[in-house]
Amino acid sequence: MNDSLEKTKQDIITYFKGVRTEWGKVTWPEKHQVIVETLFVLAIVFFFTVFIYIVDRIFIALFAKF
Repeated sequence: MNDSLEKTKQDIITYFKGVRTEWGKVTWPEKHQVIVETLFVLAIVFFFTVFIYIVDRIFIALFAKF
């Protein structure tokens, strides 16, 4: 039982050492890039929201006549 516990403990330690190594390899985007891409995503979401709203209103108007 003790050997199993020690093996599990070593596996966990090895895993977190690997996580720390990989964390150091991460390349984070610059602040300007994050801001520009966030604004781009917000603009696309806004555009599609307005588009779907307009299409919905058109369908409501069309089906109200039937």
